[in-house]
Amino acid sequence: QVQLVESGGGLVEPGGSLRLSCVASGTTYAIYGMGWFRQTPGKQREFVARITRDDPNTVVDSVKGRFSISRDNAKNTLFLDMRNLKPEDTGVYYCVSWVGVSSNTDTYWGQGTQVTVSS
Repeated sequence: QVQLVESGGGLVEPGGSLRLSCVASGTTYAIYGMGWFRQTPGKQREFVARITRDDPNTVVDSVKGRFSISRDNAKNTLFLDMRNLKPEDTGVYYCVSWVGVSSNTDTYWGQGTQVTVSS
């Protein structure tokens, strides 16, 4: 199994930038892909971005051009670089890992890191 720890969240003014990090440990050799979701109280958890063995970079349309996903395999770390942040980007950001093969993966979640965009 895989354990995920997010960091990098905080309070930022509209138009500002943040970089989120997610460090994976455990059976990292078996990871098929990793990604980011976010959630605001009262709303469903929303897909933001992912990297998989079959998909080098997918970002949801609402953040395309502002958010970028990347990884450092040597450090088992996933990043989400966020710029031109907007108040609607506020939420708890969760790192996710899909472990196994593309046809059958187990899903693991980090605990989340809070991002607040406010003036």
